Amino acid sequence: MPLSLRDRAAGLLIARLGNNLPPEVSAHEAEDSVSALLDEMPIGGLILFNGRMPEAGETLHRLQKQSDRGLLVTTDMERGLGQQVRGEHGGTLYPHSAAFAMMDDPDAAEAVRIFAEQAAREAISMGIHVTWGPVADVDREPKNPIIGTRAFGRDPIRAGKLAAAFIEGAHAGGQLTCAKHFPGHGGTTGDSHATLPQVTDDRDVLEGMDLTPFRAALAAGADSVMTAHVAYPALDPTNAPATASGPILRGLLRREMGFEGVVVSDSLQMAGIRQGDEPEGAVAARLLRAGVDLFVDPVDPHAVVDGIVQAIESGTLDERFLDEALARVEVMRQKLVGMHGEGVFTRPPQPAMRAPENIALAERVARGALRGDGALPELGDGAGALVVLVKPAPRPYEPPTLPFGQTVEKLLPLAKYVELEPLHEDEDEPFDQLLAWAREAEQIVVATVVRPAAWHAFGLAARERRFVQTLLSMEKPTTLAVLGGPRGLAGYEGYTTAIVTGSDVPASQIALAEALAGHTA
Repeated sequence: MPLSLRDRAAGLLIARLGNNLPPEVSAHEAEDSVSALLDEMPIGGLILFNGRMPEAGETLHRLQKQSDRGLLVTTDMERGLGQQVRGEHGGTLYPHSAAFAMMDDPDAAEAVRIFAEQAAREAISMGIHVTWGPVADVDREPKNPIIGTRAFGRDPIRAGKLAAAFIEGAHAGGQLTCAKHFPGHGGTTGDSHATLPQVTDDRDVLEGMDLTPFRAALAAGADSVMTAHVAYPALDPTNAPATASGPILRGLLRREMGFEGVVVSDSLQMAGIRQGDEPEGAVAARLLRAGVDLFVDPVDPHAVVDGIVQAIESGTLDERFLDEALARVEVMRQKLVGMHGEGVFTRPPQPAMRAPENIALAERVARGALRGDGALPELGDGAGALVVLVKPAPRPYEPPTLPFGQTVEKLLPLAKYVELEPLHEDEDEPFDQLLAWAREAEQIVVATVVRPAAWHAFGLAARERRFVQTLLSMEKPTTLAVLGGPRGLAGYEGYTTAIVTGSDVPASQIALAEALAGHTA
């Protein structure tokens, strides 16, 4: 029996399973709500957040058995499966893309390829078919709050080369890929999770900078492209976000660039696509008309389906747009079947996580990415040294003690080590105590964590930045170490030495601590 219009529309939905943000919900804990949704409509797939093994793999297997057509399971794993499937039995967590870009050529491209293949094999082993990567954005705007270390650097040609290597590796590991965020999120000064940013550069700038990595990704065989909730007046004078822009999706991406794969929306929960009071169903119908094929992370899946059905039945949306989208998604499904056989959606998970070679690669990239300005401090056993880690707002899934501190205390046992948490405006005591220790110290190392994160402020608060500068301005040897990209050095002066890691993942934290202790092999 042919599927109803409503069931066909449901096939374009990628629903959320789990949540990293407060209130934190594991993928396993979200199973009942997703199972109830599957009872109501045959959604097309899932986007997994906050998994734990073995529960996450078992959850996916049960949901797959409940689905008639097989669920396309996806996740954000720019830093490997360990980004979403954590814990002792979780996936490997690799450094950010920026760290790979900071490695020497030709090591960088080969490291990206191997990383993507290793990560794909881990994901496939537990039933995750699509990685929402690579990030094909260029880190070109110093004030950008959301891309930063997620991108393969500032050079568009190099970023394209590394994005292509990612796609090659992921395919070798059996996973489908997605170049994002088209036509480029790196030039914004706003975060599309919280607002609708605008990139005002002319077409020539966009062509030479933002579109270059996407062309490389398409040439490498990207299976899908994720859109940016960003407006580009040079590409669409109506200032519609790319996700809702026919000129950008059907014109530029499909007709000009020749892309025939699946166009994927960024999360529909983001403010960049939820402007005004327009109902989510009406938004979905508008996006399908503009050229979106898959709707990721809807707030209300029923509203999305209702909106598409009502638009088609009222004659305001041509049904062929739905049929064309379903056909493109089916091509993705059949590619998976061709890679893994008919059981790709139904076979039980066989987790294969954190192989020694995977962990070794993460460590090698972390060490290879370290870049410095000035001689490394000679800290010996740490006697007379004050080492301060200035932390941003904590994330709920982070351990209370970070690997940087554990490694400093092990390798520099006589150093005074302090972690400074974000403070309220009326809190001065921690600053006062730290200043007292700093005056007594012979050398000072200040490490800062600078990372982009959805729905979080980027970098340190102004008060913490002023305090860091106070420490760096003391008349003694000072080192500024940034657990992030080179942009984390901006605005500071007076330091003797600077070190940049490209990432704040545990492997990068340990590599930084080892370098400070003189362990550079």
